[in-house]
Order: sequence, then C-alpha cells, then structure tokens
Amino acid sequence: MINSKLIYKILGQLLFIEAFLLFISLLVAYYYQQDDIFAFVVATLTTIGGGLILKWKGHGADNSMSRRDAYLVVSLSWIIFSLFGTLPFMVSGYINNFTDAYFETMSGFTTTGATILDDVECFPHGLLFWRSLTQWIGGLGIVFFTIALLPSLVGGQTKVFAAEATGPIKTKLHPRLSTSAKWIWSIYLVLTIACAVSFWAAGMGFFDSVNYSMTTTATGGFAPHNDSLLHFHSPLVEYLGILFQFLAGINFMMLYMSVFKGKIFELFRNSEFRLYISVVTIATVWIMSLLI
Repeated sequence: MINSKLIYKILGQLLFIEAFLLFISLLVAYYYQQDDIFAFVVATLTTIGGGLILKWKGHGADNSMSRRDAYLVVSLSWIIFSLFGTLPFMVSGYINNFTDAYFETMSGFTTTGATILDDVECFPHGLLFWRSLTQWIGGLGIVFFTIALLPSLVGGQTKVFAAEATGPIKTKLHPRLSTSAKWIWSIYLVLTIACAVSFWAAGMGFFDSVNYSMTTTATGGFAPHNDSLLHFHSPLVEYLGILFQFLAGINFMMLYMSVFKGKIFELFRNSEFRLYISVVTIATVWIMSLLI
C-alpha cells in the first residue's frame, strides 16, 4: 500500500526548496529592475502555498517507505517541480503557451537542452537566471538534491536513490546516503564555482559567467545568448567550456572516491574512466572531421 502521507510530506518540502530557488531568481530580477519581478513574486508565493498544502496533507506521516513509494516520489518530483517551474515564464508573459513553458522547464530540469525559444536575448535577467538554474539543479537530479537536504527521507533514502539512479550502484560512499549526497553536491558546487571564475577571468561579465558555468557543469547547453559561447568570439572561452564539460561528465561518485579519499591515480586505472576518455576522444575526432 502506498504511504500517501509520506509522499505528500516529501513533495511539500521539495516545493519549499523550489520556492527558495525562485526567491533567489527574484533577487536577481530585483537587482536588474526589469519586468519579471512580479512574476517571481507570484511564482514564489504560489510555490510556498503549494508546499504548505502538501505538508498539511502529509502531517503525521511516518518514514516507512517501500520501493513503490520511492518510484512514485521520483516520478511526481519531476512532474510537480517542473509544473511550478513554469510559473515565472507564464506569469511574466514571455512564454504564453503552457505546453511551451512546461517543455522549456522540463528540458532544463532534465538537462536535455532542447528549447522552443528562438530569441533568448529578449528575456530579462531574472528569467535567464531561472532558466540556467533549472539546468544546474537538474545536473545531479532533483531527487538527489532532495536526498542531500531533506531529513524526512531517512529510512527511504536508499530506495529513492535507487529509483533515481540510471545504473547499478556498487560503491557505498558513506554509511549515510545523505552525507554522500552532500559530498557529491559539494564537488558539483566547487566545479561550478571554478568554471564561473575561469569564464570571468577569460573576459566574461559576472552575470554571463555565472549562467554559463551553471549550464556548462550541468552539460545542458542553455545559454543567455542566441549564439551561445560563440557570442564571445574567444577560443579561450571555448576551451574552458570544453574542459569543464569534460570534467562534469565524469562519474561524480568516482570523483568523490578519487579526490576526497586521496586516491587520485586510481581514477586513471578505473576502467569506466578510461572508457569515458576513449569514447569522448573518438567521438570528438570523428565529429570534428565531419564538420571540417
């Protein structure tokens, strides 16, 4: 039987996290004083309201979670997170069609990179930041982000993580999965900051460097300019983009074991890492030859 109260509780807390992310985007919109401020106010308050309702419906829930519950949590998390993520686009009027707004938001959270927008440069800074932020959050997965932050998943973390993961899990990083998630998110954050600083040092403005770093480390591809990195006409910027895309494509659990456990050289002896390098190199050379 499905533990509906626990699912309501988790989804409610997850919406509070999304409301906080929307609030950050609101601060960006307020800083630039553009016409998307009201949209983010509405989106933030609406998301908080949705979170409160779900938390109320989940009041008194126990933390017993079955595998069926875990799969349902994962599925609903993507759907609901993306649903509330459409609000800034819809309320601001920059994307009038719900289907288009939902597609753009889901593309961001899944780091798919597909877009329905022909001209992103007409968007205000707040919406551009929110668009990039959706990809950055999706870079490791909404549910993985949730595991790192929400104590309510104690007792069901492993099941939720197994439902979210796309491959076999053979290495237990830490006795508590939430601690492992926090360490992996810290690697992701450090990589993003390093990318932003590198882009800024290469000549990008602060806003662009932050946005491009979020979508580069998420390997998603959203950009605040129509011609993406070509906008800067800088080989250095492109090489930095290549470097951080490559680093972000490495298995983060593997990075955790090699960097934080002090086993750097074991990374190069790992068969998965060697295969990754081989596939990237062969594919790059082949596609480059086709383009030439």
